[in-house]
Amino acid sequence: MPTARRTQRERRDQAEAALLTAAAELVVEQGVRSLTLARVGERAGYSRGIVTHHFGGKQALVERLARATQAGFVPGLDDLPPGLDRLLRLIDGYLGELGRIGVFNQAFLLLWAEAATQPELAPIFRERDAAFRADLREDVEAGIADGSIDAGVDAGEVATAVVGQLRGIALQRLLDPESTDTEALRRSVTRHWRRALGR
Repeated sequence: MPTARRTQRERRDQAEAALLTAAAELVVEQGVRSLTLARVGERAGYSRGIVTHHFGGKQALVERLARATQAGFVPGLDDLPPGLDRLLRLIDGYLGELGRIGVFNQAFLLLWAEAATQPELAPIFRERDAAFRADLREDVEAGIADGSIDAGVDAGEVATAVVGQLRGIALQRLLDPESTDTEALRRSVTRHWRRALGR
């Protein structure tokens, strides 16, 4: 039985997914400094020209990789209204996902850490962290408004502390997986924030 021909969009999406996967694998294996368009194309089975066609240059490739790796890290949150419950589910889900961290998320964390010393990466990850903090701030503000979070809490400070804690645990998990019990942390960290924020 003949197979249906893929559309141009399907071929483009498949190529982009393969290139992003190759880029993530290379970042994990060799670090961001060794990432080149030629290596990404070779790893994915395409020419460097295809990588250039899709992304233009290394900076755009890294930016797209950062966005792709962070999107949807914690599933099941989109249908929840902002507030304490969504905030706690995000914390619990984030730590749970660290227990089965894949190559995309490893690449994101390595790129995030590199951004502290790589000026070309810093704007990308400042923007990603700002968006993360904004989401968390929205949850805290909604919790204050509905009375589930203490009105004396500073939403911006909580957002910064949560991002710092989650990213720090993630980096520890990446550096030494055996020393970081993500299942135990899910319970203790979520319990901590429930107590710290609750009325």
